[in-house]
Amino acid sequence: MTADRPSDSWNGTAALHVLLLGAAAGGGFPQWNCGCAGCRAARRGDAPRSGQVSLALSADGENWVLVNASPDILSQIADTPELHPRGLRETPLRGVILTNGEIDAVAGLLSLREGAAFELWATDAVHGTLATNSIFNVLKPERVPRRVLVPEEVFVPRLPDGREIGLTIRPFAVPGKPAWYVEEVKAAEEGDTLALEIEAGGRRAYVFTACAEITEAIRARIRGADLVFFDGTLWRDDEMIRAGLAQKTGASMGHVSVSGPEGAIARLEGFGIGQKVFVHINNSNPILLPDSPERREAEAAGWEIGQKGARYTLCTTSPSIPHRGN
Repeated sequence: MTADRPSDSWNGTAALHVLLLGAAAGGGFPQWNCGCAGCRAARRGDAPRSGQVSLALSADGENWVLVNASPDILSQIADTPELHPRGLRETPLRGVILTNGEIDAVAGLLSLREGAAFELWATDAVHGTLATNSIFNVLKPERVPRRVLVPEEVFVPRLPDGREIGLTIRPFAVPGKPAWYVEEVKAAEEGDTLALEIEAGGRRAYVFTACAEITEAIRARIRGADLVFFDGTLWRDDEMIRAGLAQKTGASMGHVSVSGPEGAIARLEGFGIGQKVFVHINNSNPILLPDSPERREAEAAGWEIGQKGARYTLCTTSPSIPHRGN
């Protein structure tokens, strides 16, 4: 593996750059109202803290697109020099892609209301959910145009003047469920949960912030990928029940487990993937604890545990290079 380069220098390389702004599931790590073993460890400093999952993508290290707008987005931007303004009123953020309508994915949009121009990409269903809540009208359409994601249709994010920024993105539907706050009024349908295929500089990455089942179609699609970020919500399906945290299973929340014969470790073994990174990790998941046997098992199987501030560069002529932040 090639040595790390300074995180603030991309050398102008045509590549796929990914910033992992946060890696936790809803509530973050530690969760504000939780005293479980993991949250206690995070408060003591014995486990790395993290905000809720969000990523930033770029082909040139200058223009960035967010995957989901976490409720923590302001602190995530503040902690990431690449996302700071370079002028009096300016942003290098050119778009936001919503992979679902969960609060964890959309609430941060309200913090991006100060008049910056960027594209907002989501399915018709998610745009419809936002439209029913007038508070999202603070994002004026003339400044934040709504673009419709259609599963399996490629789109190319652009600058405000129409120029392409070098990323090619294909959304595709994966098993999942509607956002929990609309479950009672909306029937489940294909496209409730999206994953993303991202290409730049001839390299290919995937982002699955949620996934209820690893199908044969998913396995075939991501074979040989350079980099995969995958749903790591729970180690086992009944984890939250066993811990006394909630009467919910992973399956009921639309998440596949990390462990077990149908879990991510087993189902994505041996597919020639360059790097595999767990994200959207719930505070109850023992892989968040650096010395846990579950974490050792995941790492022994070739998985990384997503860390806030991690940086990845997939160059055209070299293997993928992780840049880990603090």
